[in-house]
Amino acid sequence: MKRREMLSLLALGTPPLVFKNSFSNPWITPWRNEKDQKIFEDGRDWFFENRFGMFVHWGIYSIPAWHEQFQWRMGMPRSQYIKFADEFNPRKFSPDQWIDLMQESGMKYITFTTKHHDGFCMWDTRQTTFNIMNTPYKKDILRELADACHKRKIPLCLYYSIADWNHKNYPNQGRHHELLKPEPGDQPDWDKYMEFLKAQIKELCSNYGEIHGIWWDMNVPQYYDPSVNMMIRKLQPKAIINNRGFDEGDYGTPERDEDAGEAQAFKEPTEACQSVDSLSWGYRKNAEYYSDRHLINSIDKYFSAGANYLLNVGPTAEGLIPEKAAAILKRIGRWYASVKESFENVELVTQLIKSPGVSVTRQNSVYYIHLNKPAVTEGLSLKPINVLPQSAILLNDGRRVECILSKSPRDYPDIKSFLYLINLPVNEFSDTTLVVKLVFGEKLIQV
Repeated sequence: MKRREMLSLLALGTPPLVFKNSFSNPWITPWRNEKDQKIFEDGRDWFFENRFGMFVHWGIYSIPAWHEQFQWRMGMPRSQYIKFADEFNPRKFSPDQWIDLMQESGMKYITFTTKHHDGFCMWDTRQTTFNIMNTPYKKDILRELADACHKRKIPLCLYYSIADWNHKNYPNQGRHHELLKPEPGDQPDWDKYMEFLKAQIKELCSNYGEIHGIWWDMNVPQYYDPSVNMMIRKLQPKAIINNRGFDEGDYGTPERDEDAGEAQAFKEPTEACQSVDSLSWGYRKNAEYYSDRHLINSIDKYFSAGANYLLNVGPTAEGLIPEKAAAILKRIGRWYASVKESFENVELVTQLIKSPGVSVTRQNSVYYIHLNKPAVTEGLSLKPINVLPQSAILLNDGRRVECILSKSPRDYPDIKSFLYLINLPVNEFSDTTLVVKLVFGEKLIQV
């Protein structure tokens, strides 16, 4: 429709949408500067180009196969828990199989748990004997994973828990994610524990080649010490650091999106994290997996809002990613491959329409309609848009989508024609998120 025709429609009292010439900046996110450059302008900018990652929670807690916080939640004495290390022998571990699955699922990087709250270290550390080298496996798992990632050019990020239920100097005081009190023989001393922590981080940043990130967790004392992240940046210039450590870090980390509501553009770099298991991040024998629909909906909302997304799996004690978890990743990967363009070089413009549970991303005059909530009808109103697109395609499978300008009884008494998508295959795609690509002649804006 020509601009003159649009203006005539406005004169007749049509909704306030008009065309404007295509804009030159195709991806306006709050953390980019006026020149459309990424905020860091250094090696950390890999983060913005590799937005989907695999999170892996793995350790000796995979032996009881109940939860990664088995020791704490079950009230098991440390003296009993550490014996799991004597059984840990993941002979079926293959980092290349993990990477194969990761890539088939559309993921571009891995974040691996080097030390969780239980204090067990998955690398050959000199700072404690409670590590992978003192198990029947007797091989440096992190070394194997790092070598495979470097060979296949996969960015590797390392998770590290600040809370520690094993180290004698960590001041367990019964706060959240801490033991109720020190165990026999402990010598709580925060300064000594920080010496231990810094030495371990130096090992991780010095002995495993290029590292692309440090994922801190559980700074329970809320201790502030920017020197730790400064050391990381000096040793690993490409490493992006999250906000759960000893200063504000580089990006935010929302977790376990149960119902984030309507998608809203983030005001800072963000990486959401979620596990395929609704109850655990580590391997759980009787896992209660989220539905595909729930996970895809979560991924869609965060990607639409400009965030990265880490999706977690917990390998078994043998080193295998459970078949059901792997199947979930593969199904998500197929969906992601089909709709990926709706998240790349776009901006979130949901405010253009009045349809609850629907978000809209845009690149120039191309609009992507994301049905974030299960559709209850085959039709979707895109009020107040009142012009037909040049084309409408369902990205999920490439079929054409029927569009009409129609009046609705719901708008009585002020009935006007708006754009409707009709005969959507909502039953056929009830387990996923539909994304419709609309191509207009020019950019739609509100006035």
